[in-house]
Amino acid sequence: MGLRINDVVPNFTAETDQGEISFHDWIGDSWAILFSHPKDFTPVCTTEFSAVAQLSDEWAKRGTKVIGVSVDGVEDHKKWKGDIETYGKAAAGFPIIADEGLAVSKAFDMLPAEAYMPDGRTPAHSATVRSVFIIGPDKQLKLSMTYPMSVGRNFAEILRALDGLQMSTSNGVATPANWVPGEDVIIPPTVSNEDAKAKFGEFETIFPYLRKTKAPS
Repeated sequence: MGLRINDVVPNFTAETDQGEISFHDWIGDSWAILFSHPKDFTPVCTTEFSAVAQLSDEWAKRGTKVIGVSVDGVEDHKKWKGDIETYGKAAAGFPIIADEGLAVSKAFDMLPAEAYMPDGRTPAHSATVRSVFIIGPDKQLKLSMTYPMSVGRNFAEILRALDGLQMSTSNGVATPANWVPGEDVIIPPTVSNEDAKAKFGEFETIFPYLRKTKAPS
């Protein structure tokens, strides 16, 4: 069975280019984003890792740790980071998990249990290891998305989704389509008008099941 929203994510111990980690301990009380890649030294993935590096201040503002995972080893990760930093013109301070044995990829249901990496492997052998997992401080999966190798991930959207998750989790609200911070939020239908008034103050009723209010600060 695949990993589902609100499942506790797998815990594991793994080597990274920054030393060994125990995943749940590494997350600690933070939000975390695990983003995976099918191989080092691949073109789309290099641009993506660079985008993550460029957003280091944004992750920090949101109390969020980021960590990559690729099915190559530590030494390759260290060498690849040179290319990542050259392309992105930013330090790649986050760790990259060395998942040569595919344990993490399988634990997160990105590859089937019988998958293995043959000699002469190419990115196509681990093509489905192209996912993003946003994890809460409770170690539960809050959001996941998977991309093909040909389409670069939109990290502005991942940042927006993180903002929405943190807004909803902290304030008991939902966010509408295309929401960005500062815009109105949705009051859940399970909250009565009386309770909504007490909690949020003024709100707009568009339909009985769709009410909007200003985002809590």
